[in-house]
Amino acid sequence: MDKNYKKEGKYSYYEAGEGTPIVILHGLMGGLSNFDAVAEYFPTKGYKVVIPDLPIYTQSILKTNVKSFAKYVKDFITFKGFDKVILLGNSLGGHIALYHTKLYPEKVAGLVITGSSGLYESAMGDSYPKRGDYEYIRKKAEDVFYDPKIATPELIDEVYATVNDRIKLIKTLTIAKSAIRHNMAKDLPKMTAETCIIWGKNDAVTPPNVAEEFNNLLPNSTLYWIDKCGHAAMMEHPQEFNVILEEWLTKKNL
Repeated sequence: MDKNYKKEGKYSYYEAGEGTPIVILHGLMGGLSNFDAVAEYFPTKGYKVVIPDLPIYTQSILKTNVKSFAKYVKDFITFKGFDKVILLGNSLGGHIALYHTKLYPEKVAGLVITGSSGLYESAMGDSYPKRGDYEYIRKKAEDVFYDPKIATPELIDEVYATVNDRIKLIKTLTIAKSAIRHNMAKDLPKMTAETCIIWGKNDAVTPPNVAEEFNNLLPNSTLYWIDKCGHAAMMEHPQEFNVILEEWLTKKNL
């Protein structure tokens, strides 16, 4: 991934391929590497994959919210000179993609959400995160996946470091509150972008009924399930995720 990683102005991002841009938005505890399989596959299929580093922990506390992140994405798309993009987001990234689509529908050719927040926020309930308790963090990280082995020691260490950083902890809780405040239930029926919903059948963070509610509320959505899969389908079942996404893009002529 390193050779395709760029820094320009205030933006750091991964970019590969040529063609219709797929702009990918990572989640709160996620990073660019969560999308390795997508980033390798779609440049071979006529798409340009772009994954910006979202300023989740680097903006002022006043700009640490879903709406400000959506504006950041719009500014990034403008900076890159893209006319319309396909937005793909996981977890908080899905919520930012949805909010961006609400604010700037003219910029969005298609929308893909997986394990997205925006309707149901138990992801960070009151018990999260407990500082200092490594076993608790390990269990929380493993709960994100159907197969706990996907939560590698490196991934657990990263989450542990984040929740033990006081500033990051405050911002994590600020974002959690912002996610609840920016509930999308009333907005979704007015959003007409073609939307692909890919969901793990065993997602314990945003359970399957959340996907069904997104599908019911979004007028032009299609819902796909992945079995034996938790909150991050593109990490846990990368091949299946890519096949579903490619089929949907082809069907919608995107």
